[in-house]
Amino acid sequence: MQIGVFAKTFPGSEPAGVLAAIRDAGFAVTQFNLACAGLPSMPDAVQKDAIDAIAAASNACGVVLAALSGTYNMAHPAKAVRDDGLRRLGVVIKTAADLSVPLVTLCTGTRNADDQWAYHPDNTEPSAWDDMASEMEKALQLAERHGVDLGIEPEQANIVTSASDAMRLIAEMGSTRLRIVLDPANLFEQASSAEARAIVAAAVERTAGHVAMAHAKDRFADGRFTTAGRGVVDFADFVARLKASGFDGPLVTHGLSAEEAPSVARFLKGLV
Repeated sequence: MQIGVFAKTFPGSEPAGVLAAIRDAGFAVTQFNLACAGLPSMPDAVQKDAIDAIAAASNACGVVLAALSGTYNMAHPAKAVRDDGLRRLGVVIKTAADLSVPLVTLCTGTRNADDQWAYHPDNTEPSAWDDMASEMEKALQLAERHGVDLGIEPEQANIVTSASDAMRLIAEMGSTRLRIVLDPANLFEQASSAEARAIVAAAVERTAGHVAMAHAKDRFADGRFTTAGRGVVDFADFVARLKASGFDGPLVTHGLSAEEAPSVARFLKGLV
């Protein structure tokens, strides 16, 4: 299991500087975002010189690009917005292939038109699932064409909220290219330590064999997010269960400051 961090944890728009900071904080891999190369996260195009600069920085720093962010609102109520997001996702997927990045991470979306990470009461409507699934079918066609996997993350404010939702979508899509990003802190909103442990344990068991990446973010019992190791998530249990399930991929932390990153790296390394 490799310990990683979101590249956007560190300031900067030059990949060499960002990846050097990631290495110096103690991480071996990163979930990269094109904003760290001076581009929009979901750009219209990525020029060859930008791809070359990212690849050169990764090689020079020894930091592996484990995933590339390709999030847009796959359930946005306006079809035109979804169409534009899908077009940009195609650019990200091709860029991932050019960089030999194996995974592009997605957002299964929300009916909230203003924030792709915000809850909306219409998220549970069948039409919301149908719109998201239609986007996913098109995204998987792009992924198949370029030989890249797509990662969906159960998230309380999105259409896919649980391990069961994620497995349902994988079954509906019927593609081995659709994988899961498992963040224990996104599997619940408010829980005691014991409740959180049970929820996370059940999710690891339910998704075994389908997890491409795990995330390391935490929550307090009252629902506020916090840095890994400070909340109710039992990370020792989470890591042990991931290992037992056969997972040996990247464990990537986020939701922390650059200053906190070295101590979180040490904490996670101590678990794996």
